[in-house]
Amino acid sequence: MVTEEEHVLPGLAQVYAYIFSYTFLLPVAVFVIWYIRDSMEIDDIDKKHVVITGCDSGFGNLAAKQLDRQGFHVIAACLSESGSYELSKAASPRLKTVLLNVKDSASIDRAVEMVRRETGERGLYGLINNAGVSIPIGPTEWLQIEDFRKVLDVNFMGVVEVTLKFLPLLKKAKGRVVNVASILGRLSLVGGAYCPSKWGVEAFSDSVRRDMRHFGIKVSIIEPGFFKTNVTRLDLIEDDLQRLWDRLPDDVRATYGHSYLEEYKKSQSFSMTLLCSSDLSKVSNCMQHALMAKYPRTRYSAGWDAKLFWIPLSYMPAFVGDFFIDILLPRPKQS
Repeated sequence: MVTEEEHVLPGLAQVYAYIFSYTFLLPVAVFVIWYIRDSMEIDDIDKKHVVITGCDSGFGNLAAKQLDRQGFHVIAACLSESGSYELSKAASPRLKTVLLNVKDSASIDRAVEMVRRETGERGLYGLINNAGVSIPIGPTEWLQIEDFRKVLDVNFMGVVEVTLKFLPLLKKAKGRVVNVASILGRLSLVGGAYCPSKWGVEAFSDSVRRDMRHFGIKVSIIEPGFFKTNVTRLDLIEDDLQRLWDRLPDDVRATYGHSYLEEYKKSQSFSMTLLCSSDLSKVSNCMQHALMAKYPRTRYSAGWDAKLFWIPLSYMPAFVGDFFIDILLPRPKQS
């Protein structure tokens, strides 16, 4: 004779089996759906125009060539005539260049007018705000307000003005905006305007995304880790650090110690050597996906250090981040 308890046990076992199955299968199903959705691409690439700023070198230069090969009508904005000439030689006749200084309103206006003529009634499908500078960086006390303006004018105000002036053309095409921020837009690692400028890009991008989604415009943010570009050129960073140190009053230098500058340079060299990747395609591939995917991501992280170290660190308590940054940077040793 089967007891009531013996009836209950198989029933519980069946319930546990269902719970286990759903616990395992649900994440798998979600991942498969996400992967399929993430892989879907747009049509008519050969009819779409894309503007990229900062194409003289680095991410912008590589992205211009890459998107040109994909069939986009790329309009590459370069700061110099030489950068424009070299890029034109390396791309197809379809790619066009335009001189653009993102700090100069008149220069932006000329670029917008050129793009308006090129795109006609179709409007502008994509805008990649990539132009950027890094120096001056260093201990905050070493810097002056002009040092902050120099970086903010390019990295933040340049992004804002270029985006605002291209918005009517983007609105016409229900296009895409792709803004290059940084993992330092999540975690301030050094003094100077670079980190604040990238935090600003993050906030501005989120505002544009929420405001313009009603008009069909999609906005993505790319957060690269450390890569070997002009922004991370060690010789330029070290020369500028020397400039900042040399102009400090003697009493301020004394509070850091006579060897602090050399120790700071060594820490910069160690970080750049250990962390900087030479594979810039990790960033340009994010740009390409943000333009070609039917459902682009809101944020892209690029580089192993961004994915596995900096972004996770940005979510941790401040004292944890301070601990790791203290390991990377020297401490003042008063003379």
